[in-house]
Amino acid sequence: MAATHRPDLDSRERIEYFVDRFYERLLADEQLAPIFVDVAQIDLDVHLPHIKDYWCKLLLGERGYQRHTMNIHRQLHGKRSLHRGDFERWLAYFTHTVDEHFAGERAERAKRVAAAIAANMENSLS
Repeated sequence: MAATHRPDLDSRERIEYFVDRFYERLLADEQLAPIFVDVAQIDLDVHLPHIKDYWCKLLLGERGYQRHTMNIHRQLHGKRSLHRGDFERWLAYFTHTVDEHFAGERAERAKRVAAAIAANMENSLS
C-alpha cells in the first residue's frame, strides 16, 4: 500500500491485511515468536482467522468473535509468564504496523484499543 495515501482500517479486507502483516512481525521477533510458536503452539491457519474476527468485532462491530480473550491469555501465562516487556513489544509492533499501512479514525481507534488491551492484560496477569 502506498505511503502517500494510507487507507483506514475500515473493512474486513484491510483488517485481514493488517493482521497478516502484524503477525509476520511478531513471528520474526526473537522475544515474541517463542511465545506463539513454542509455548502457545499456535496453528496459524486456526489462530489468524480468530484474530481477524476479533479485530473486525472491535473495529467494525461484526459478531464473529465469541471467545474469552483474557482466559486464553491466563492459560498461556500459566505456561510462561508474560511480562511488561512482552506487552510493550507487542504494542510497538501493532502501532508500527498500523502507522505503516493505515491512517484514519479506525486506525487511530485500533491503536487506542490495542494500548488498552496491552495494559489490561499486563495488569490482570501480574
